[in-house]
Amino acid sequence: MKLIVGLGNPGDTYIDSRHNIGFSVVDCLSKEAKCSFKRDRGMFALTCRAKLGLKDVILAKPVTFMNLSGGAVKALIRKYKVEVGELLVVCDDLDLELGRIRIRPSGSSGGHHGLESIIGSIQSNEFARLRVGIGRPHPGVDTSDYVLARFTRREIELVDKAVQIAAACVNSWVAGNIQETMNVFNKRSREE
Repeated sequence: MKLIVGLGNPGDTYIDSRHNIGFSVVDCLSKEAKCSFKRDRGMFALTCRAKLGLKDVILAKPVTFMNLSGGAVKALIRKYKVEVGELLVVCDDLDLELGRIRIRPSGSSGGHHGLESIIGSIQSNEFARLRVGIGRPHPGVDTSDYVLARFTRREIELVDKAVQIAAACVNSWVAGNIQETMNVFNKRSREE
């Protein structure tokens, strides 16, 4: 069983914000798989069981705030008996230009507080992560305000395309191996 966790902040205030693009990707996957998120009893997450290709997976959205995602992920790993290597976390990335994606098999948090929380809680950084670029704010714009703001009308088409590509990347990761997925999607992202 693989676990795909999209990161974001709960509540209507943050819907469609830059920081919630991880939620957007798992929402896209749930629509493709025709499954609905429900509150997972005893978990700090909304989950749904889905079939991606031929594989059964758990899609999850923590209902904790981004910086506290680790507790929810740790509980999900324990409940569903998922190995750390079967975990994929989808999150935003300020250091990637808007619309680009990058998948990696492991690594540091890169300063992302949601990833920091997960690494600290599960005591490992040996899980895959798919970063979806949101770009950097203009000079003088506070980074916190920027990541919590919604995408502009001009950005939405590019964001929707990135979410679709990220969902295809997740499907590839589920079906194959991380190296093949990196070769296809990291390269594809650079070319677009």
